[in-house]
Amino acid sequence: MPQADPPSAGVPRAVPAQAGPVRAGFVGGGFMAAVHTRASRAAGGRQVALASSTAGRGELAARQLGVERAEPDAHGLTAAGDLDIVHVCSPNGLHYEHTLAALAAGAHVICEKPLATTAADAAELVRAARAADRIGAVPFVYRYHPMARQARALVADGRIGTVLTLDAAYLQDWLLDPGDTNWRADPGAGGASRAFADIGSHLCDLVEFVSGQRIHRLAARTRTVFGRRGGTEVTNEDTAALLVELGDGALGTLLVSQLAPGRKNSLTLELHGTRRSVRFEQERPEELWIGGREGSQLLLRDPATAAPDSARLSVLPPGHALGYQDAFTAFVTDVYRAVRGETPEGMPTFADGLRAARLTEAVLASAARHGTWIETPPETEDPA
Repeated sequence: MPQADPPSAGVPRAVPAQAGPVRAGFVGGGFMAAVHTRASRAAGGRQVALASSTAGRGELAARQLGVERAEPDAHGLTAAGDLDIVHVCSPNGLHYEHTLAALAAGAHVICEKPLATTAADAAELVRAARAADRIGAVPFVYRYHPMARQARALVADGRIGTVLTLDAAYLQDWLLDPGDTNWRADPGAGGASRAFADIGSHLCDLVEFVSGQRIHRLAARTRTVFGRRGGTEVTNEDTAALLVELGDGALGTLLVSQLAPGRKNSLTLELHGTRRSVRFEQERPEELWIGGREGSQLLLRDPATAAPDSARLSVLPPGHALGYQDAFTAFVTDVYRAVRGETPEGMPTFADGLRAARLTEAVLASAARHGTWIETPPETEDPA
């Protein structure tokens, strides 16, 4: 088996927080803030402060989400000085500003992806976290499904053989109609890429994490189906299709769409090896399909027989289904462990956020050149 590039290189040295629960602040009051606060609570953190786009929205969200107090804005939250970690859940275009402010205030940071809307800004945040000696994490939470970890173990142990090809997709339908709109459709708020930066980044992270190989080059085409949404001109993409080549020569196809009717959050990854195939579906997270020439099987989650890294995430017995929020809680739990000085296996860091930003720019560059192959250097260290 070829040696895999470590997908989470560049983890900052952990700096223990004060005794007691990790004190968490939240920038943003929408759907992702709700997911983060639930995960923080389940991970044993203390939900201290929240700031949203306006003082009024912050007060409402703090009450609804059970956060102790509201701050008038993100600046007030980071300047308060009583937080161990800040969860940045604001619109993409504000991630760089809010993360930099939190680091400058001495807090560890969980920043929603994309870490920044440009790779240059993402690289600056990696450097800033290192200089501040703070933990920086990005919630590529699909790594935290136990069966995704089980698939990774099957690949690493050589049980599927050498990976030859892969087929992966992330499909949603929440922007199917021209009247559907969201701040992500505004490049000023969401960035130059939408569908790929939003969900394609998850897909590529899982490809690299499970396969143990970096994407060494890619060719991409993108499409913006609706030029206007809700009165706003749209220039970022609705769909993206990629050909990829991994470090060991495996070839793959990736399809990303936010216009796939009936597909709500359909992330799938199928790897084809010289011995077996393995398929993980996020909407069926309790199982793995394992294909063989002589027959196939459906492997169900069971911590008693799972690989150690999968078993540690199986916090409920077999038959008691674990899902998206459980994966998010496991991620936040690992980050809080890192804040306490531990080094959790497979925790996605700012270095992984930078990797995603660089892949996003490669996709846009390839699409602008009508699908030209673009090299994507398999860096494994933080930028100097």
